[in-house]
Amino acid sequence: MKNLNTFMNNQLSIFLGKEKLSEAVCQEFVSVPAAGGIVVFIGTVRNQTQGKEVKWLEFEGYAPMALAEMTKIGNHILEKFEALRVAIHHRVGILSVGEIPVIIAVSCPHRKLAFDACQYAIDTLKETVPIWKKEIFIDGEVWVSAHP
Repeated sequence: MKNLNTFMNNQLSIFLGKEKLSEAVCQEFVSVPAAGGIVVFIGTVRNQTQGKEVKWLEFEGYAPMALAEMTKIGNHILEKFEALRVAIHHRVGILSVGEIPVIIAVSCPHRKLAFDACQYAIDTLKETVPIWKKEIFIDGEVWVSAHP
């Protein structure tokens, strides 16, 4: 695996790397018999933003700190939302329109907890994890704020 940075135990699957992400892998990891709700968020590269055509995105990250922060988010979700399992996978490198830069999957005993946990995960990831996004347009490029 290229530039593979992972942390995994029986409740957390954390990944940061250049490989394509898999919804099936994340969903399979969080699927357990005690789960009453599984929520999977898939972030995709869209073809337009702010009225401009996007050619591609570039993601960069500081891997040691990013993994630590992603693990911290996952552990917080396990505790605060009574989550059974959490997967947070993020891709770095150049991504084309339609590709997946982030997948978050959460299983909880109840659906509301799973939805809330997934929302918390993506919002907190964007605020605290050192992963930066550059949007490349036909007429230029811009580094995008980490905040949603």
